[in-house]
Amino acid sequence: MQIQYDKKAIFSPISFEVKNGDRIAIVGKNGIGKSSILKLIIGEEIQYNGELKIANDLKISYVSQSTENLKGNLTNFARDNKIDESIFKAMLSKMGFSKIDFDTDIQNMSEGQKKKVLIAKSITEQANIYIWDEPLNYIDILTRIQIEDVILKYNPTIIFVEHDETFIKKVATKIISLDKET
Repeated sequence: MQIQYDKKAIFSPISFEVKNGDRIAIVGKNGIGKSSILKLIIGEEIQYNGELKIANDLKISYVSQSTENLKGNLTNFARDNKIDESIFKAMLSKMGFSKIDFDTDIQNMSEGQKKKVLIAKSITEQANIYIWDEPLNYIDILTRIQIEDVILKYNPTIIFVEHDETFIKKVATKIISLDKET
């Protein structure tokens, strides 16, 4: 499979299969199509050639790079996303949220806090596969370690794009490296 921009493949062909419990890191230079692969998997219209097979009724939990559309309070966010508010807030507590943070409008949170909201939402969701696009952007070292611990403890099936080599080495069971198409 290859992602295409203007009908031209941007990286050398790749092939991979995701099995239950796999933790797959997609790595490569900026702009090579890592995020596009994730978006293709979650169903966005992305030009590609080759074959992509996704199981029917697959429940996917997605963490975007972008936090710009987050707003409102955490209670409404949990309700709107149909996740258990108490589990969601417990996850945020484990990632360092304080009582004051729980009362802050998401729009007024730091980028790191917003990323924690997205990760806590994803972890709270019951999914077959977790797709995370640069989950550690704006995340401090302590939270990174906490996220690593959660992943290693619960062993979710996950495909992620990340630049943090330490995180990749600790959690990935497979690495897919994208190279420029020649």
